[in-house]
Amino acid sequence: MKKEYSLKTINIISIVVPVVVAVLLGIRSKPYLGEWTSVLPHLNACINTLTSVLLITGLVLIKQKKQMAHRIVMTSAFSLGGLFLVCYVLYHLTNSSTSFGGEGAVRVFYYFILISHIVLSLVVLPLVLRAFYFAVVQDFQRHKKLVKFAYPIWLYVSITGVIAYLMISPYYA
Repeated sequence: MKKEYSLKTINIISIVVPVVVAVLLGIRSKPYLGEWTSVLPHLNACINTLTSVLLITGLVLIKQKKQMAHRIVMTSAFSLGGLFLVCYVLYHLTNSSTSFGGEGAVRVFYYFILISHIVLSLVVLPLVLRAFYFAVVQDFQRHKKLVKFAYPIWLYVSITGVIAYLMISPYYA
């Protein structure tokens, strides 16, 4: 029963989070919480960079059969994902979206990166939540099976988040 409840909770979170983000992006009148919120995209880029490093480190550690170190690193990456989400929501709650000013091929590349990043971030959320859950309950067979899909998507989303940030950062007000 507890396992079923946990998986239902993961399903609910996987639906609620994207809906909340979509609603926040659509809000025209943004509350003012202070200038500090303008640094959140920069913080998120740092979080995504560190997450990418931790994901690669976690893979190396598990290949070396260092399970405890792997657990610590991957829990850190998971925690950074939560921090990223809080910062992302706060930023979009309080700031208008920034338009990309590039033209030509760089514009096409930016939107390819951005759209694939957004779509895969929706896909990876339930995968990562489930993979983390299976690890916590020590269902390592299901964890390993799921991680084969979740890991490369999570790494791609983390890296493309940084790329998208680097490309749009010159256009922040």
